[in-house]
Amino acid sequence: MLAETSLSIWGWGSLGVVLFLITFGPFAIFYFAFYILCFVGGGFVVTLLFGKNNSETYLERCEHSYLPPTSFGITKCIEEMKQESKPIKIDRRLTGAYIIDEPLQQVIQFSLRDYVQYWYYTLSDDESFLLEIRQALQNALIQFSSRSKEVDWQPYFTTRLVDDFTTHLRVFRKAQQRITEKEDQIKDGAEDLVNTFFEVEVETEKRVCRDLVCTSPKDEEGFLRDLCEVLLYLLLPPGDFQNKIMRYFVREILARGILLPLINQLSDPDYINQYFIWMIRDSICNYEAFMNIIKVSDKVGELEAVRDKAAEELQYLRSLDTAGDDINTIKNQINSLLFVKKVCDSRILRLQSGKEIDTVKLAANFGKLCTVPLDTILINNVALQFFMDYMQQMGGQAHLFFWMTVEGYRVTAQQQLEVLLSLQKDGRHQTTETKGLLKSAAVGIYDQYLSEKASPRVNIDDTLVAKLAEKLNNEDPTPEIFDEIQRKVYDMMLRDERFYPSFRLHVLYVRMLAELDMLKDPSFRGSDDGEGESFNGSPTGSINLSLDDLSNVPADESIQLHAYISDTVYADYDPYTVAGVCNDHGKTYALYAISVRRRTPNGDEVWKTYRRYSDFHDFHMRITEQFENLGSMLKLPGKKTFNNMDRDFLEKRKNDLNAYLQLLLTPEVMKCYPALIHCVYDFLENKAYSKGKGEIARKDPPLMQKTYVDPKHCRVAAQVEDNVEDNVPLKIMLLLMDEIFDLKERNQWLRRNIKNLLQQLIRAMHGYTINKKIVDHVDWMTSPEQVADAVKRFRDAFWPNGILAETVPRRDNAIRMRTRIAGKTKLLGMMPDELKHILGAETTRKGILRVFEMFQHTQLNKRMVYVFLEGFLETLFPANEFPELFKKLHSPSKQMQRYKQRLQSTQAPSLQKR
Repeated sequence: MLAETSLSIWGWGSLGVVLFLITFGPFAIFYFAFYILCFVGGGFVVTLLFGKNNSETYLERCEHSYLPPTSFGITKCIEEMKQESKPIKIDRRLTGAYIIDEPLQQVIQFSLRDYVQYWYYTLSDDESFLLEIRQALQNALIQFSSRSKEVDWQPYFTTRLVDDFTTHLRVFRKAQQRITEKEDQIKDGAEDLVNTFFEVEVETEKRVCRDLVCTSPKDEEGFLRDLCEVLLYLLLPPGDFQNKIMRYFVREILARGILLPLINQLSDPDYINQYFIWMIRDSICNYEAFMNIIKVSDKVGELEAVRDKAAEELQYLRSLDTAGDDINTIKNQINSLLFVKKVCDSRILRLQSGKEIDTVKLAANFGKLCTVPLDTILINNVALQFFMDYMQQMGGQAHLFFWMTVEGYRVTAQQQLEVLLSLQKDGRHQTTETKGLLKSAAVGIYDQYLSEKASPRVNIDDTLVAKLAEKLNNEDPTPEIFDEIQRKVYDMMLRDERFYPSFRLHVLYVRMLAELDMLKDPSFRGSDDGEGESFNGSPTGSINLSLDDLSNVPADESIQLHAYISDTVYADYDPYTVAGVCNDHGKTYALYAISVRRRTPNGDEVWKTYRRYSDFHDFHMRITEQFENLGSMLKLPGKKTFNNMDRDFLEKRKNDLNAYLQLLLTPEVMKCYPALIHCVYDFLENKAYSKGKGEIARKDPPLMQKTYVDPKHCRVAAQVEDNVEDNVPLKIMLLLMDEIFDLKERNQWLRRNIKNLLQQLIRAMHGYTINKKIVDHVDWMTSPEQVADAVKRFRDAFWPNGILAETVPRRDNAIRMRTRIAGKTKLLGMMPDELKHILGAETTRKGILRVFEMFQHTQLNKRMVYVFLEGFLETLFPANEFPELFKKLHSPSKQMQRYKQRLQSTQAPSLQKR
């Protein structure tokens, strides 16, 4: 069975092979073997690939479970570093002006060298990063320059800058007033000025407060960083701004390397004081101003510094071994230093003992004071404002205003009638029109002060009023139509116990004496004969006869004066034929030599004196105010603005002044005005002429009753009158005088007079064409030459001789205190006497010292610098909403948060009532 079975298998197998070969051929076996091999190989490859993928997937899962992912940026960075770097080309053009670009490039180079390179080269030698930073800085400067050229800077310099400064001064003034009020109520303590200042700033600004930026160094650095980042966003190309590393480097260089040191320097009170002294270095230190500063100083440190320096100088002078004439000089110096030391010791003792008393309050408590006649008060602007305040308190303002209005009417009527007379001589007739205007003015005065409807009404004899009314109805008006009633009103003010007699016992009278600089030391109690000191009409307080007193002195007929302007001049001056041309600190003026002969019973006296045209002008104003009708006889040569140093002009003026002197000295004039000889002799005496008037000290007739302005918290420029808005110089001067001398809080009559005087002064200085000069000056300030000069000063200040400046050590406190005294003395000494005549000596002194004191606080100086910076950026980028940005940057202010809380607490009751 097994054999048969085996035979069957082999048979069938052989048959299958034969049939396969017959069917597929002899090579089919090779194809079959190849197919099998391919199948096996394909299966092996598929198994291998499947296993590899599974292994990689598993390994990746294991790697992600505990290892950080691989950064593709590193690989890309390595590949770029392997490539050859392309050279960066730096274009040195920045602003288009070479004189600006050159110092700017040096500033960039020095900044990179001192703030980046010194540490960067320890990490890498590759300079591409430094070049990228330099390119970013240049791109920012190019954009900054382009924007600056598109901006009109005239409104910023003439309006915004002045407004910011005056607002800062107003906030400081109100902070001082608030502290003074609280000190009067709480004697044991005083509120910090800086905190009070920022409280007032919140109430004034309402939207921002800069207390954190100005008082916290950390917040200040953060503010500057944020501000620089915003500026880089506006000035850098998007690609450079997105580079965080480079952006942060540039931001830190700008914020901490440039802006912060610059702001700290500009805010340093000692630096500002030295700058003040440097600016007015040409003015001479006045001994009187120095002693006034010592006597009113309330800083013990200042007094101690001056006292110690005086003691040091005393020790040095006493150690000198001198003989001859030098002994007298040294003795005088020693006596002066001893006096200064004594005043300092006395002042320090008074301050430390707490016995400091207001001089005005003290002087009001004792009886013998300087006597100022009513006549003088009525013609002196400073004295008149105090008398006006008193009359308003007593209800007698109508009498004073009537007297002043009549004075103005008389002057105007005389001028109009003189013009009318000259027109009639020329054959032209305007009689009806002129007389109609005068009658209308006279009727207006009658209706305002004398009629039954007048309120308030001048209480005068009804008979005189009726007589005046009849004249107004039946006669043509004359300059003297009100004279009789005016004399009655004057007598009433002089003798009525409610008015002038009581005014002399009032505290306003004492304040008036202080403004006239006639308030003596508290030990002064009048003269030995019991009479008070008389007023001499000048703010010096010296005891001399006034012009009013001299008018009652009989003329000495035995004294005769002869004078003429000779051809002899100082040898030190350039010898013109007629006068000497003097150059004093850059100001050129003509000096006239006057030969004078004075005949007396004892013989003749001959001398020469030297006067300027301004001296003649001042003298003319004095005598024409003092002696009636003298102005119509004497005509002083007019002024000339341009070419007033021309030889022909000086010759003509010399002849005119000679004619003026000869007419003045004629016997007829002297006989008509007996007291005039004393005035002329004082003018021609061989001594320095002391001016009692000035070009801007004329008596001005316009009248305005006192009004009380409600001081609202708003920016200063918003409160300027509409009629001065277009007059840029008047606007600037009025804003500054308002805030420095506190005019808006005082008598508005005085402020109106000052405004009129400023207008006259500006018209005299080429009128409204000065606006164009201001615009030209702003263009000059922003010219490439001036910008280049500013960049060079900045470069030289931070990198003198190309080397980074070391931090300047803080000067000794005693030196800083003496610098403060010197600065105040310089500022007070440079104030013109004309300003004291208009505002008063005390007001002028307080205003100047207020401005100086404002700069003695670092935090407040920083606030002013940041305000200027914000205004500059708002002008430079008007479309980028910088005000809102600054509001957000200053929002963390604690003062602002407290202000909002107070505002909400005050508004809550009103909302509940609704």
